[in-house]
Amino acid sequence: MRLAKGSLSWLIAPAIGTILSFICILRTETFIQSIFLLLTLLLFLLFIFFLIFFRDPSRTIGEGIVAVADGRIRSIHYKQDDDCGSSVVISTFMNVYNVHVNRCPFDGTIRSITHKKGSHLPAFTKESERNERVIIILETTVGLLKIIQIAGTLARRIIPYVKKGDQLKKGDKIGIIRLGSRVDIVLPESMMNSITIKPNQMVKAGDDTIVTIHD
Repeated sequence: MRLAKGSLSWLIAPAIGTILSFICILRTETFIQSIFLLLTLLLFLLFIFFLIFFRDPSRTIGEGIVAVADGRIRSIHYKQDDDCGSSVVISTFMNVYNVHVNRCPFDGTIRSITHKKGSHLPAFTKESERNERVIIILETTVGLLKIIQIAGTLARRIIPYVKKGDQLKKGDKIGIIRLGSRVDIVLPESMMNSITIKPNQMVKAGDDTIVTIHD
């Protein structure tokens, strides 16, 4: 199983803890062994949880504009955006069991990356508009695309893998949000042919087409 970049430190601690706790089972008195047995089980389950959470499976890259994040399409709405003009915003909510590596939706160059501090409210609520976020503006042949990685209640760290000026291919990894959250993508209406997904649909980053573009 391939693991996400930066996940090793999260796996080492529960792995070492599991081993040490198991050794204590073998070397302690009978009445204490049950305590270490429970601790070993909890640490092992935590290790398995992180192993699943930080998985980074390979993807077959889809056509058009592809999903940035794994998860459920939370909403699709239209807005006037300062950078992209008249746009559609597609919001994807990631649960803890989803793959959390985010991917580039289309070929392009990173124009800017902006980190904004804020709250850590549940990412599925309207109040989450005040949450901490990282905003990536991608310059492409079909116009500017905006990717907004939003922190949630448990997701306290947004880790970008890219920097300003990087040239990316569709499906390249752009970062990870730890422990569940939300990713919005803002697309100019002028470049869109049709939206191929709908609210509540499950998508996979890099794999599923969310928008087809004009030829």
